[in-house]
Amino acid sequence: MEPLTLHFVHEQVGARFISVGGREVVAGYGDVGAEYGAARDAVALHDASYREILRITGEDRASFLHGMVTQEVKNLPVGLAAYAALITVKGAMVGDARILKREDDLLLDLEPGLGAKVREFLEKYLISEDAELHDGTPDQGWLKLLGPRTAQVLAAVPGGPSELPAPLSSLKATLAGQEVWLLGTALPGGLSGVDVLVPRAGLEAVWAALVQAGGEHGLKPLGFDALELVRVEAGVPRYGQDMVDTTIPLEANLTNAISYNKGCYIGQEVIARATFRGQMNRKLAGLLLGEKDVAPGTELRRGEKKVGWVTSVVTSPVKGQRVALGYVHRDSLEPGTELTLGGEGAGTVTVAALPFTAA
Repeated sequence: MEPLTLHFVHEQVGARFISVGGREVVAGYGDVGAEYGAARDAVALHDASYREILRITGEDRASFLHGMVTQEVKNLPVGLAAYAALITVKGAMVGDARILKREDDLLLDLEPGLGAKVREFLEKYLISEDAELHDGTPDQGWLKLLGPRTAQVLAAVPGGPSELPAPLSSLKATLAGQEVWLLGTALPGGLSGVDVLVPRAGLEAVWAALVQAGGEHGLKPLGFDALELVRVEAGVPRYGQDMVDTTIPLEANLTNAISYNKGCYIGQEVIARATFRGQMNRKLAGLLLGEKDVAPGTELRRGEKKVGWVTSVVTSPVKGQRVALGYVHRDSLEPGTELTLGGEGAGTVTVAALPFTAA
């Protein structure tokens, strides 16, 4: 397990650690409810430096990556980011990435454990283009601010901006003497914030500055468990949990990752056919579980027919019960549909619209 750069900083405040994708992650700081509440009502700070970063340089970097992902890259303005999927010629996912276009490079923000897989996939198609792939993870790391008081916290840090960048927009700033990039974020359901890209050597200084600035604004450190709660309530799938190497992006509701005007890319024909057909055989949906303790992978049935399976499960404060994400056959996607859980005496669950946080 690759340790966090700030392991000892988190350890001093009672953090519990887990492994995600072979990298160390803070699971929580002892009170998931308080961490979640800070993200919803004040501001929370998450150490996301376990995520992997792939840099692409060279004159042909944009045109090369443009042909490799489902999203627009060539015409993406410098300073903006785009969410994209990487898929095989058969349309199955290799991974997903948030792509930040800067003056001199492209940065791919990846789930932990995906860096080598995505790099290998790209290198397979890199033949004569002037483009080079670099592992950026040892050099930089992400910190995540989430919640309605994010702007106040950043403004209170010396050198911090007076306004936040819009979602998927970026700006440069100097925090705690470190030159950083600020990237606006937003989740379905209205929760927004900023991700801060920091030189790895400066993570401790920037973390400390944000904690100090956030003291009067109710800032709390946010662990992975609480972040997962926020993610599932927002209906956002995560690669490695809700998406795997057999998932087609449209099954996972990744319409925001697909450009239909960009021209050719690997796997485009499958996406085009599926879009023309108008409906996938199954799609990611919300599930209301009541108080049932359901494990990811549990089968979903309608009568005698298997119609899907569960992928992520959390206890939702918004819904006041346990909720899940899972794949459901198109004939059973209507909210309110009752499905039976696999396993003897496991009971029923109800299909729900996403995000769970919608009014």
